Formats: sequence, C-alpha cells, structure tokens
Amino acid sequence: MPLPETPSPPVAAPAAAPPHSWFRRKVIDPFVGLLKAGLSPEKLALTVALGVAFGLVPTFGVTTVVSAATALRLRLNVAAMQLAAHLMSAFQLALLIPMLRAGAILLGQGHRVAHLTVGGLRRLIDDEGWVAVGKLLWRAQLGALLLWALAAVPLVAVLYAVFRVVFRRVLARQSADVQPVAGG
Repeated sequence: MPLPETPSPPVAAPAAAPPHSWFRRKVIDPFVGLLKAGLSPEKLALTVALGVAFGLVPTFGVTTVVSAATALRLRLNVAAMQLAAHLMSAFQLALLIPMLRAGAILLGQGHRVAHLTVGGLRRLIDDEGWVAVGKLLWRAQLGALLLWALAAVPLVAVLYAVFRVVFRRVLARQSADVQPVAGG
C-alpha cells in the first residue's frame, strides 16, 4: 500500500528589506530626491539652513510666509525649505518662553515677565487693562525677535557649512552607486 504524499514544507522566500523608518521616508528621502533631481548640494544646504532658522522664529504664524518668500526670492526649493522649517516646530515651542523672557529682559520688562503666570496675567488685566498686557508682551516679542535675528546669522552659517559637506557626500555616494562598473 503506497504511503500518502506528505506536503513539502514551504520554501522561505528571501527576506525583504525592512521598511524604511518614518524619518527616512518623510525627511531624508525627499532631500536625497532633490539631489538626484539635480539640485546642487550648495543650494540644498542653504535651503535647509535657512529653513531651520526660519523654523525657530519666536513668533507663531510667520514661518510659512517668511520661508516661502525667502525661497522664492533666492530661487531655492520652497518645499524643502518648508519641510526644514516645520521640522523645527517642537524646538520653536520649547524656545518660545525662554526667548520671550530674554527679550523682555533685553528691552527692560524682565522683572514683569520673569515670573508671569496665568493668575498674574489676569491681575494685570484687572489692574491695568489689555493695553498693559499688549505693551508688555509686545516688548517681550520684539526683544525675542532681535535675539533670534542675532542668533540666526551664525546658525545659518554653521548649518550651511555642515549640510554642504553632508549633501556633497550623499550626492557622491549616489553617483557612485549609479555609475556602471568599468572594464569587464
């Protein structure tokens, strides 16, 4: 009596490459794609450096407009600058209060802003009105913008130098991967 045929165990397919991380797909790959599309490492480095600086502006609501206008004026990639700027949102939030406090100190309102709380803000509104609140926060905001402007210049210079080297290496590696092997 013949034995019934037993099914052979399934052959394992070659392991697929693990999926790329979110950071790689959403941040790294778009920048590499721009290099592959012909954007020079220098232009991309300037785009990213300015985008980072604009992303740290201590004022809400200006990042998109200022970075887009700058990218258009300098003929840089608007989407890349927006990506770099908006990646800085968490840092912008973390730096906002310290920058406002420093700005208030710079313009002579530090003693009033150093320990400002919601309760203190309510008392200020009750005692002196909204005009006093506006004047206090306006000075803090202006001081924060002045400090940001002073810090942005060296920040952009350093980031440009670093990203220029990084993007040149990435482009060289990409070019080396694409070129056929000579000889044979």
